[in-house]
Amino acid sequence: MTTAVCGPAQLAVLGQHAVTEEEAARAARSGSPEAADAYARNWPGSHHLIACRDGRTLVRGTVTGVRSVFAAKAPGTHGAHLVSDRADVLAELTGADLDEARLAVQLLSPAILHPLTTQTVWRGVDVVPGDQRVLLDRDGHLRTSRCWSPPPADLSLAEGARLVRERLADAVTARIAGRELVSADLGGVDSTAVVATAARAGAKTVAYTAAIHDVLGDDVTYARRTVKALEAVEHHVVPATAVPLTFDRVDTLDDDLDTPSPYAVNRHRRMYIVERAAERGSPLHLSGMGGDELFSGASAHVHNLLPRHPRTAWRLARGFTSRHRWSRRTALAQLLDRRPYGSWLTHVAHDLTQPQPAMSVPLFTWGTPPRLPPWATRRAVEAARELIREQAKDAQPLSPGHGGHRELATLRTLARFARHVQQMSEPLGVTFAAPYYDDLLVEAALAVRPRDRVTPWRYKPLIEQAMRGVVPEASRHRATKAHAAFEEETGLRCHRTALLALWEDSRLSELGLVDVPALRDWCMRPLAADLESALLHPTVGCEVWLRARERHRDPLQPTETDMGGITA
Repeated sequence: MTTAVCGPAQLAVLGQHAVTEEEAARAARSGSPEAADAYARNWPGSHHLIACRDGRTLVRGTVTGVRSVFAAKAPGTHGAHLVSDRADVLAELTGADLDEARLAVQLLSPAILHPLTTQTVWRGVDVVPGDQRVLLDRDGHLRTSRCWSPPPADLSLAEGARLVRERLADAVTARIAGRELVSADLGGVDSTAVVATAARAGAKTVAYTAAIHDVLGDDVTYARRTVKALEAVEHHVVPATAVPLTFDRVDTLDDDLDTPSPYAVNRHRRMYIVERAAERGSPLHLSGMGGDELFSGASAHVHNLLPRHPRTAWRLARGFTSRHRWSRRTALAQLLDRRPYGSWLTHVAHDLTQPQPAMSVPLFTWGTPPRLPPWATRRAVEAARELIREQAKDAQPLSPGHGGHRELATLRTLARFARHVQQMSEPLGVTFAAPYYDDLLVEAALAVRPRDRVTPWRYKPLIEQAMRGVVPEASRHRATKAHAAFEEETGLRCHRTALLALWEDSRLSELGLVDVPALRDWCMRPLAADLESALLHPTVGCEVWLRARERHRDPLQPTETDMGGITA
């Protein structure tokens, strides 16, 4: 935390940044809290901002929600609000009850449905959207105002690549400054870019590559090429047999997370390397999380491109359809579908219990329609359906076009995982960093013309071009991505006993949201990782979180240490 007090103005910056007291003071002196926020927008990193002046307080997080802001009415007051970076803190302070309808929505798969899947699971505790900031008056009355919009997507690939390279360098430098040693994942294209950027900035970097059982997985091969060319990276290859499988010890998870996390099924896989980094003495662990969302992009941009540039749009549509072997009839129907977002949401609510869409369904719509699992009770289905329909009346897309909306909705939803991993890493004394979720990097990537950065004929062209001269040429043109389907399918078989133990005295069952016999029957099947096993992830995340919450739920004393977060 960096703070500044300048007469009537006060300012605090909390998170991953390199802001000095002098820089914070300049922001504080800039005038109103809104002026201080505008000044701070140029600071690299990922952080919360709190700015106060003349009895007015501004609180702002990040666009993707890695630094989230939550708000709730303070009990016993006339409309005063509490604001925090953790929803569970506010729930305890205000005595908020679980909202079973919101919890039912958390069972959806895939768990990406704006605005519902990023909301809290408590009545009266609300998340502040990442593009808005909180303003509190002297009496604690709250209002929000929009402070961010997607940038105009008018940069060429070359211009965008230069900007992404600069922003990534700034993001990494802000985190490694003053540290003698940092650690990092070294696996796919995105984490390779982070490692190379850190190494060329002069950081003593310890990189870890987790091998997988699939003989076609080539992360280790490319990691060794990268390290050989950089020459300044300490590299550790973790054997596939050492890394825990998916579903490992799911019945004993006890992380103090503020919201349910589908990432729970891979908790021990993810944390295995972070634990090794902690043993090595690293205070900071860099990750490539967020790179897929930023640089793969959404093929749904073709939908918005069609009325303005039909020839280009049809060429791209044919390319995506051929590459992914999509149905041309379904692709055409999606491209011609001009329903507004609210209407699409209403249709999602109607189809909640339909079978999951096949992996070969085209992706030109507002989103992949999520489904509730077969073990969701009628009560859960009705509650989720009613909540979706209610919010569909006023819901607005995050961007006017299908592609921009899908990208931002995916960024906001998956950024929760980086926040959860950070919460898991804190007890180890390790700061977990995912620079691709930084506001400035998100803006840089989205500023590039979609038809240049999202293409069926090149793999992540924006980061490939951005890393020219940074990532060694032996790795920069990589066009493959390792997948851990074996680890998931085998993990389900190896850890079936632990998974079944979760459903004994199930908390979700007590709430009337899941049918335990149907759930146990599903867990006994040989399931495919891509669709069938993935249906389990949100349910496991909710059950694990409810159990851990019971164990951590001691009477909360309003002290900074006990609250475990920032509260204004």
